[in-house]
Amino acid sequence: MNKLNSKTAELFREQVSNWELARIHYAGLKSIRTKSFSFDDFDVNVQYNPARIISSGAKMDTKTIAERPCFLCLENLPIEQKAVDAGDYIILVNPFPIFPQHFTIPRKKHEDQQIKPYFQDMLELSRTLDKYLLFYNGPECGASAPDHMHFQAGTKDFLPLVNDYKRLKETHVQLIIKEADYELYQMKNYLRLVYCIESTNIAATQDMFNLLYSRFQKEKNNEPMMNIICNFENGKWYTFILPRATFRPWQYTAKDDKQLLISPATVEMSGIFITPIESHFERITKKDIEDILKQVSF
Repeated sequence: MNKLNSKTAELFREQVSNWELARIHYAGLKSIRTKSFSFDDFDVNVQYNPARIISSGAKMDTKTIAERPCFLCLENLPIEQKAVDAGDYIILVNPFPIFPQHFTIPRKKHEDQQIKPYFQDMLELSRTLDKYLLFYNGPECGASAPDHMHFQAGTKDFLPLVNDYKRLKETHVQLIIKEADYELYQMKNYLRLVYCIESTNIAATQDMFNLLYSRFQKEKNNEPMMNIICNFENGKWYTFILPRATFRPWQYTAKDDKQLLISPATVEMSGIFITPIESHFERITKKDIEDILKQVSF
């Protein structure tokens, strides 16, 4: 195990032992309720996770964000929260987990959430932290801190999308572009638009990402809406790009029994719907999942 993997694993052990908030919420993962809906060749899972109300229910308007202290800046971290140094970034245990091991990786400098200047950082971090997979929520695609640049990392083999891609390669994945240094694939019949860049070359991965970025960019100075997953295995990057059409579905602000407080980010787009309210978990249906993914996927 490399040093950063080892230090990150040790950080997790220390935090779930000594930080009560983290200990309670990670222990709580063992008893959360889940259910699954089958779409013939793949499943979408639903998780009742009340601790995630902090993220799912967060107000994301400019005024609210400007008035609250940034919870990813070093000076605002809880005294119990420890960090591992990772160059321009720090690694923190996420105290409101979805993954069995869940980390937040903010830049040390307070800067807006934006991927293009830091996509290479994501690739390099995913190679160094290859025990985990990295992901990125765009500022209007599920990032709970759109004012502070950060990635997240979590347990490998947890997201259905990554596992489905491997399992359904022959039937649901189409080769779009093949070059010497990379291949671009698109998943088919999967309820949402998914691209995957496979490459052993970091520069080639960056070039292909830039092309996709430009394709989906609607306005010159605005980042296209997207979620991104980086999985580094056996010397190769598998970079999943999920273009987005909108931030939250109409169900998020619906009234009474039509409301489903689901705020799709990378985890939801990858096949695990988080419901922080029990009644919403109980009434969500297969039709709701199809409708929500249709709304939010490009």
